[in-house]
Amino acid sequence: MRRAAFRFAVVNLGCKVNRVEADGFERLLAGRGGAPSPVAEADLIVVNTCTVTGEAEKKTRKAVRHALSANEEAPVVVTGCATEIDAASYEALGSRVTVVPKAGMALYLEEGAFPSRPPAGGSPLDTRAQRDDRTAEEGELAAPERPAPSTGNRAAGLAAPEGAEAVLPADGRTRIGIKVQDGCDNACTYCIVHVARGRATSRNADEVAVEAVALARAGVREIVLTGINLGSYDADGLDLADLCLRLLAETAELHAPGEPPCRFRIGSVEPMDVSMDLIGLLAEARGRLCRHLHLPLQSGSSKVLREMGRPYDAEEYRQLADYLRAMVPEIALTTDIIVGFPGETEQDFEDTCALARHIGFAKIHVFPYSQREGTPAAERPDQVPPGEKAARAARLRTLTDELAAADRAARAGAVELALVERPGHATTESYHEMPAPVGAAIGSLVPVKIG
Repeated sequence: MRRAAFRFAVVNLGCKVNRVEADGFERLLAGRGGAPSPVAEADLIVVNTCTVTGEAEKKTRKAVRHALSANEEAPVVVTGCATEIDAASYEALGSRVTVVPKAGMALYLEEGAFPSRPPAGGSPLDTRAQRDDRTAEEGELAAPERPAPSTGNRAAGLAAPEGAEAVLPADGRTRIGIKVQDGCDNACTYCIVHVARGRATSRNADEVAVEAVALARAGVREIVLTGINLGSYDADGLDLADLCLRLLAETAELHAPGEPPCRFRIGSVEPMDVSMDLIGLLAEARGRLCRHLHLPLQSGSSKVLREMGRPYDAEEYRQLADYLRAMVPEIALTTDIIVGFPGETEQDFEDTCALARHIGFAKIHVFPYSQREGTPAAERPDQVPPGEKAARAARLRTLTDELAAADRAARAGAVELALVERPGHATTESYHEMPAPVGAAIGSLVPVKIG
């Protein structure tokens, strides 16, 4: 194998949208001849930041400091939401830090001059011109190593097209995201992401379809649609349901004989953005659009929801969940809940637990409220004491485990297609982890009985 031009490490923090963007950075760097490596051995380090909470901001700064200390030579490129809010504080962390706005990352990674560590007798490859010259002299530089392809869906009768490596992540993940939307027009009082990301925008449907088709041709069996406010998708006269319908149609035949086509999963959608058309598609797509929705609740108290600036109340959320259960009986519902929001009383918290029990979430992501400087909620004088927040979070996590077990028990005996993500482990359509059948190929969709 020929030597890679340089080694890179991409450190990602935050949401699924950040993960998809980080995948894009990796593809661009691999396209320039780079190979992924540990932070300590990299010639270039990229840190993709998160700023959703005060705690996320702390983790982001820690990640940048760790990159600087673990590798004393490599330049560290810092990008993402946190730098959109306060670029100067990251530039001040070290002379090797370069802050690049996310909107400029593609150009920076395509055109930037990166150092490398040459072999004995070689010379550094640190400009694009040198890269092109070396390519002309030696032929195409090796792509980063990936796990060997499976003998299942990715190989059995479905040959990946040339360039498949360019659309698959280097770490061998089998569930791949496509970013279809960015930004947010809401202004929840605890959140600063709408400032960091800007107004809501939607990606051209043709571009999304091209990427989905490329992934399906490369053998990807589950594609996750992601966005900061995914349900607000609106492009070319299409809403989210229309986009899903088009993607289902354009990928329907891209599978090996006798094998299921790829399926799509909606990453997260706000309750007020769930349309009748989307519900109808979930009911009719026979699992190709996973009968699973992640619907952020945040609180089961209408008072708290109002103070959060959420555009629904607890009763409206309950009615939506009940309607989804009636129209799509197989559906799994997961959610996010913030505990200890300023002014939250014990009764507010009990209301949240009661609503969670009524809905029967398959999974709850529990977030103790974290003050984010620059948001209205952070300035409130009625902050919940840390000990009380921690106690409520622990109680809700206990309830989460109970509800997850109950959802799984209710599905016992049902057969669902599951994505094999690693040897012996698969994730069902309803988002439960199950043992994979012996010999099932990584990346394949296989039927499993829930037990």
